[in-house]
Amino acid sequence: MTALERDRTTRVVYVHMAVFGYWLYAFGPVVPLLRQDQGVSRTVSGLHGTALAAGSVLAGLVGTALVARLGRAGVMRAGLAGLAVAVLLLTVSTALPVTLLGALVGGTMGSLLVNTHSPVLSDHHELAGPAAINEANALAAATGVLSPLVLGVCVALGLGWRVALLGVIPLVLVGLLYSRGARLPDPRLPSRLSPGARARLPRRYWASWTVLVLCIAVEFSMTVWASELLRERVGMSAGAAAGSIGLLVLGMGVGRLVGSRLALRLPVDTLLAVSLLITAAGFAAFWLGRTPWVTVGGLFVVGLGVATQFPLAVARAIAASRGLADIATARASLGAGLAIGAAPFALGSLADRAGTHTAYLVVPVLLLLAGSVLLADRWYGRWPDAKRHRRQSPSR
Repeated sequence: MTALERDRTTRVVYVHMAVFGYWLYAFGPVVPLLRQDQGVSRTVSGLHGTALAAGSVLAGLVGTALVARLGRAGVMRAGLAGLAVAVLLLTVSTALPVTLLGALVGGTMGSLLVNTHSPVLSDHHELAGPAAINEANALAAATGVLSPLVLGVCVALGLGWRVALLGVIPLVLVGLLYSRGARLPDPRLPSRLSPGARARLPRRYWASWTVLVLCIAVEFSMTVWASELLRERVGMSAGAAAGSIGLLVLGMGVGRLVGSRLALRLPVDTLLAVSLLITAAGFAAFWLGRTPWVTVGGLFVVGLGVATQFPLAVARAIAASRGLADIATARASLGAGLAIGAAPFALGSLADRAGTHTAYLVVPVLLLLAGSVLLADRWYGRWPDAKRHRRQSPSR
């Protein structure tokens, strides 16, 4: 079994991702609450997800140039600080242009942070890279569990959702202080990352890219609008529905911790296929359930399923990029932006016309497409699994 050594570099990345997790999983359930304050339709409110996605696209466009200029450590610290700016913009005003700008800034800076952590861990840990990426995302989900719970408590106590979201700012300060003076491994092929440089990613990369985009669409469809379905279908209060998203994120945390161990033993594609099946089972309980216990339990199982999809799909894409890790994650950010923007917005728009329950039928369609692409890629060109890598490469 490949060993995972958690040194100073690893811990710095983990802390940054933990802060990002609190921000990200607070953003989803905040959108319906912000919609109430602004008095807009679900379609208009869904533009916050679109703005978040546009930020991800922007990060993908400028990310490699920023890494070449600032280094990975500089980009990660800038991304972390930018989350505090995004929170301030989202909380100081209910004016739609201001809150949309906050979502855009959060999407840009958060994506720069996430796009950089995967190449750092992949280069630093080599064969144990997928496990490290999984574990970093597990910590993000662990802190992400807290944000919906804090959000629900603040709403229930009458403090408002802004108090919970402002909790990001002290976490950002802790992250910046902890990473002070830390040096992260920069790209091994800097010439490929210079501004204006062109690099062609192999075809195998784009299959992984497609799976990644579809999985992100599922995750954000669940985190943004699940609380709305809980309120409409089973009659939960706004605070309880928002807090219940914490169980989705808890499932993600548990799934990523388990997945980080399994990633040291099992092929990436096997874990991805199992995760899609688990997600489908959880969604069935969530969508068909008529009581809070069944629907919320389904959310937890969905969390277990989607937990490993993003980190494993990213690790798969990096492995298929033939050494262009930073460019691969930048392209993945573009795809993530499309998914984050299109899926919640389309679901919200459809919910305005047909109801949230019916609109959620897009999720099983996305899961089916992701499974089909994964199967087709395995069929037409076999993926070198972790065991094969271990036979061909010396252990660290």
